[in-house]
Amino acid sequence: MILTAKNKSRLYFVIALLLGVVIAASLIIYGLSKNMVYFYTPTQVINKEAPINKSIRVGGMVVPGSIIKSKSSLNVIFQINDLKNTISISYDGLLPDLFGENQGVVVTGSLDSKSNFVANEVLAKHDENYMPPEVADMMGIKPQNIND
Repeated sequence: MILTAKNKSRLYFVIALLLGVVIAASLIIYGLSKNMVYFYTPTQVINKEAPINKSIRVGGMVVPGSIIKSKSSLNVIFQINDLKNTISISYDGLLPDLFGENQGVVVTGSLDSKSNFVANEVLAKHDENYMPPEVADMMGIKPQNIND
């Protein structure tokens, strides 16, 4: 088959268009993969399924009697569990108003090399019947409907 000048220009255009689409798709996938935050339970963290030094979310229930607040700073240490295992969380900042013992929370942060979880965000439930869906799924609990 002989390519004419018109066919060559069309072929170059199609190749350039396909190359542009591939580059754009690659950049989008790369950008989304860098911004994903995965959810883990305390059991998965203890079993070393969670990555070290990467942003992750961990959810569970605040263990009664585990909240230790610093008197000189906003630092707080508390424990969360998933009805099987318990991990310690360190957070430096203001806690949500609804944060408390026996409450469902999701914390965002990272594990250091010594398996200490350092949170940079703490999210608490909004009423007594609510548990974050991720926490309920991972703990095997059926979430309650607000209208129940």
